[in-house]
Amino acid sequence: MKPLGILIAILLGISWAALAQSQASPQESPPFPMTIPGDPVFPDRTVDIRDCGAVGDGLTLNTQAFARAINGCAEAGGGKVLVPPGIWLTGAIHLRSHVNLHIQEGAEIRFSTDPDDYLPPVFVRWAGFECYNYSPLIYARDCQNIAITGDGCLNGQGPYWWDWAELQDRVAGELYALVLKETPVENRVFGNPEEPLRPQFIQPIDCDNVLIEGISILAGPFWTVHAVYCEDFIARGVKVITDGPNNDGINLDSCKNALVEDCFLWTGDDCVAIKSGLNEDGWRVGRPCENVIVRHCRMERGHGGVVIGSEMSGGVRNIYVHDCEFSGTEIGIRLKSTRGRGGVVENVWCRNLRMGHIEQDAIRIRTDYKAWFGSETGAPPFFRNINMERISCDRAKSAVRILGLPERFIEGVTLKNLSIRSEEGVSVRNAEGIRLEDSSIRPQSGPVVQLESVTDAEIRRFIPSGAEETLLEVLGDKCGGIQIEECDLSTFARPIVGGEGTVSVKNRSE
Repeated sequence: MKPLGILIAILLGISWAALAQSQASPQESPPFPMTIPGDPVFPDRTVDIRDCGAVGDGLTLNTQAFARAINGCAEAGGGKVLVPPGIWLTGAIHLRSHVNLHIQEGAEIRFSTDPDDYLPPVFVRWAGFECYNYSPLIYARDCQNIAITGDGCLNGQGPYWWDWAELQDRVAGELYALVLKETPVENRVFGNPEEPLRPQFIQPIDCDNVLIEGISILAGPFWTVHAVYCEDFIARGVKVITDGPNNDGINLDSCKNALVEDCFLWTGDDCVAIKSGLNEDGWRVGRPCENVIVRHCRMERGHGGVVIGSEMSGGVRNIYVHDCEFSGTEIGIRLKSTRGRGGVVENVWCRNLRMGHIEQDAIRIRTDYKAWFGSETGAPPFFRNINMERISCDRAKSAVRILGLPERFIEGVTLKNLSIRSEEGVSVRNAEGIRLEDSSIRPQSGPVVQLESVTDAEIRRFIPSGAEETLLEVLGDKCGGIQIEECDLSTFARPIVGGEGTVSVKNRSE
């Protein structure tokens, strides 16, 4: 890992330039009915943590001072809890309604590496399962009108916790066994050295009207910002810089009316992820993640830029991602799930996205992902009505992969105005209702589009460069209803390979 100070200096400089440019972009209304969340409003009252006994020397543990400041502010009717310049060592911080934790420039809240400072266990959703675990570093439950704001820094001292990832599969397996036994949530208690599950950095759960704005977040134990069961949630101008295992940036989990804008993410896992619970526990809770906007963000490192799943058993719908930049992520846009999840992902729009170098696929949509606690025979997920429009990518291994299941096809994917340079083109298997329109896909080898077990597909007004040898390759004998319209096929040496009797061409030019 690079020295943290070097990462901060380099990446924050990049982020400010990117955010300044993005904020000049026009706003767009989502293509579905949605109430855009507004900022919470707080009383004109300030409580300085120093007046509650806090000492910013980086050595004094200030957990009780933070608690006194937050409780005093809340009991007086709410307002701002001020964290001035200094290094403020603390254990868990628990927010209360109508409190804005404001971290001034030059202030660093440095979180303790002693697990006992995050006890007693609290109610969380941990990777899709409800349980009681170590408190998140900043936690709120059943709160209204809360915020974390300012130009200061949160430092989770994540490397201390990252070794726990080696025990994660065993302990999470124990948690899943309790889920399958229908053990009441209050009896699913972890938060001890024998059964260590890393705490999230920030988790508001069952909260309304939440704002996280301006802060920099460094090196957390596990997922960074994890909003669960929240309504009217905003993350604005947040900078997440971390490279630990499972260090997702911003995760929206069974939330409603959420806005993520002007954020910079350099992460050890997915940059922005949208989730809704895992398998049986997700079905039991039954709360979708819905009405989400992600805009004007820059993703510089991570497994996926914007990701849906794989924990999506409660359903995901009405997602709008637009005017974002991706560079250096493994995948650009990723929708993933597996057998055993069940659930429906629907009504997804991604528009006006600019991608630089993407290590794997610019766009990947698959329900055959070999995911955590998946199965070979369980309930299949269902993806439908997915729209990708005005997306460019300078370089990727693959332009687009769409991979469904034989028993449950992916349905209704529109790819429009794409401009992608890649080693491989568009690959689709086990899908129905695929549209590729007004696009330029330039693979270094192989066909532009490859279809296998696909019905009702259309390629319209493809823009050739003259270097592509084959526009369409059809594999196997389970494709049908394939149309090529308004395409100049004369530039291809072998325009169509395979698919005899299943492909119709209109306005063919040779």
